[in-house]
Amino acid sequence: MFDMLQEINSRPSLFEFYTAEELWTDEHTSKKMLEYHLNESIDLSSRNTEFIDDSVEWIVSRFGVGESFSLADFGCGPGLYSTRLAEYGADVTGIDFSRRSIEHAKGVAKKKGLPINYLQCNYLDFDTEHRFDLIIMIFCDFCALSPMQRKSLIAKFHNFLKPGGAVLLDVHTLNIYKEKEEAALYERNQLDGFWSPNEYYGFVNTFKYDDEQVSLDKYTLIERKRTRVVYNWLQYFSRESLSREFEKGGFKVEGFYSDVSGTVFSPDSPDMAVVARKDE
Repeated sequence: MFDMLQEINSRPSLFEFYTAEELWTDEHTSKKMLEYHLNESIDLSSRNTEFIDDSVEWIVSRFGVGESFSLADFGCGPGLYSTRLAEYGADVTGIDFSRRSIEHAKGVAKKKGLPINYLQCNYLDFDTEHRFDLIIMIFCDFCALSPMQRKSLIAKFHNFLKPGGAVLLDVHTLNIYKEKEEAALYERNQLDGFWSPNEYYGFVNTFKYDDEQVSLDKYTLIERKRTRVVYNWLQYFSRESLSREFEKGGFKVEGFYSDVSGTVFSPDSPDMAVVARKDE
């Protein structure tokens, strides 16, 4: 028992493990994630409906979305953005890890008669000959990736965009990192049964890596017949650090906002959105 507790509370090396598949493809957790996505009143897996509507309206205006406009939605989930943008006439491709979310998105597209191209895969492995005017990646997915994964993804963005094409994504700022504290918590059926339909005991250890401004929520989930560990890494950014990553990837940063609805940037904002343009 002592050795198990030692392991539960151990601090891994920075980005030592990557367990996205455990979260997005597990039958039970993917079902729970979809439920959160579709709950219109909360900001858990997706932001609330009012914000999404405002955000889409701003995106359409900011980038000129319409007929003959080609767009890719990385981490599209159940298509909350993809559907709305396709309704403006855009040629939309949606990519997501979750089979449940993609199936739901395809069902909505079919019902609405929208020719959206949905693909179920890890967007880190996505490849295409198609070229886009805009790539969006919303709800701070970029923060969950290691430096090498982010570098690879930015290279993909650059390759997939037409000359002069743009990326819009959002990230957590250092304001959130400063407020986060290391902790060790334990709970029976943690998060109201989010992790399993069976009885389980959940441990969550929160670690901070100050030199890199990264946090980790390490979930150890103990059921009668199995034990799992899920690692939720989050990188936090300043405008300078985010700009460096895009500039090294061949982009010019056009501007920062407090969110993806175009709110004027505030230094006190918990999140920020960036527009980066591929060099002509």
